[in-house]
Amino acid sequence: MELFRADPEAAAGYHAQGWWGDDTVGSIVAARASVQPEGVAFIADGRRYTWAEYHDDADDIARAILSAQPERGERIAVMMPDGPAVHAVYVGIERAGCVAVGIGARAGDREVAHLLSLTGARTLITAPEQHGRIAAALRADVAAMDATVDRHLLVGLDARVVDAALPNGIEVDPDCAFRPIHPDELFLLNSTSGTTGLPKCVMHTQNRWFYFHQLAAEAGGFGGDEVFFGALPAPFGFGLWTAHFTPTALGAPTVVMDRFDADEALDLIERERVTVLCCVSTQFIMLLNAQAERPRDLSSLRSMFTGGEAVPYERAAEFEETTGAKVLQFYGSNETGALSHTSHATDRETRLRTAGHVIPEMHVRLLDPETHAEVPAGVDEGQPACKGPATALGYWGDASANGALFTDDGWMLMGDIVRIDADGVLSVIGRTSDFIIRGGKNISAPAVEAELATHPAVAMVAAVAFPDPVFGERVCAYVELRPGASVTLEELVSHMRDRSVSREWWPEHLVIVDQLPRSSGGKVAKGDLKADAVRRSAELHKRS
Repeated sequence: MELFRADPEAAAGYHAQGWWGDDTVGSIVAARASVQPEGVAFIADGRRYTWAEYHDDADDIARAILSAQPERGERIAVMMPDGPAVHAVYVGIERAGCVAVGIGARAGDREVAHLLSLTGARTLITAPEQHGRIAAALRADVAAMDATVDRHLLVGLDARVVDAALPNGIEVDPDCAFRPIHPDELFLLNSTSGTTGLPKCVMHTQNRWFYFHQLAAEAGGFGGDEVFFGALPAPFGFGLWTAHFTPTALGAPTVVMDRFDADEALDLIERERVTVLCCVSTQFIMLLNAQAERPRDLSSLRSMFTGGEAVPYERAAEFEETTGAKVLQFYGSNETGALSHTSHATDRETRLRTAGHVIPEMHVRLLDPETHAEVPAGVDEGQPACKGPATALGYWGDASANGALFTDDGWMLMGDIVRIDADGVLSVIGRTSDFIIRGGKNISAPAVEAELATHPAVAMVAAVAFPDPVFGERVCAYVELRPGASVTLEELVSHMRDRSVSREWWPEHLVIVDQLPRSSGGKVAKGDLKADAVRRSAELHKRS
């Protein structure tokens, strides 16, 4: 099976510039295991997981995968809690010459079934038990939604293979030959929010993230004694570079948690003398609130990388004053990587009020959002498009989504409206897509509406962002009822739960209206609803 690969001409240019190289995470882990076998790769659950253990466990996982004789490039779905094991699994899949399909550990069954079917993954790797459900039950629940799983490989949270799921008489071959993925080749598919339905799958090469690592290392001014804390789930872009790529490239230990808890995270930062914290805005606000209740010594922190949503200036400034660390961010997406960034050398106003300076090699252009023609000279606002070494390969198996992601001449689009000033500083001023950004995760408002509309009491529904001081935005549902019907927020949530809809989509505020406002064209006037949600949020948080 031929693997997707970066465009050879573009890749040659990126290699020539030194932005891309020939190493993979697997090859670097092997080198570190040889040179510093007892060095710490991960800190989790009170355990120190060494480079030697990382290397050996990844080899065992690769052998277990290869024992079933998969084709090179075969997709293998991974649904593991955050911790050392999920990284060992990714490296094992890389060494086996297969492609990982990263699925969030808390994804709803319908999302899991959709991703398995979309990618054609017939092997699923999970822990023996996840969030109170044993592996067999998970597999059965997903299979009930018409997703085919031929092989279910179990890997413990200690990264040891528990069950290779081989037929009787077949054993894992300890001497099988590995066939590692090249860093220019597709190595991972992960999900991203679709605008009208279930997730799309983004195609990643390793080299795009090694380039991103170079940006991060320069932005953070990293030294040889860094200790990372990655608070983002491993399957997603932010979680990839902060726990899978950058710490490995640096040889730095990384603190990881199965489930984020602000108090536990602060204790770990203090105890492990963490220097680099990586989290979305929601998480650092939760950390600030917990620190105010019970202060810890956070003086080891030097930088905190955040993003995925608007960074609130006052709370970011408070974080800097509380810890002494600088708040840094990248502006981009799972698809584009990074278009702009701030760094330790950036002045505070620029760092906390903008998305930082445009990255030259990403060749950012501003386009008219309607026509995608380049804006005229002197116009500093538009929809950003880019082409450069941080971009993904596009979407897996979705021609229509790729048609919306790329312009006709091959530039990758963001879903925002931005302004770029004369100094090359980028600021986000609006969106072109109907998303609610809750805790750094994009939630498609039309997709939420489609789910809520299946409730028998709902005649019409509109989902909009309800501003929130911790999560940034929460889902608010404005509902027109059917004649004689009634519904509560709890009933809507129960309905979504019963339909196996991912938790992030569940509404957290409900407003019953006699009639949804309409624009002159007959569409729901979401601008009016968003303004109402802003007003309601202000009143709610003023009272609290």
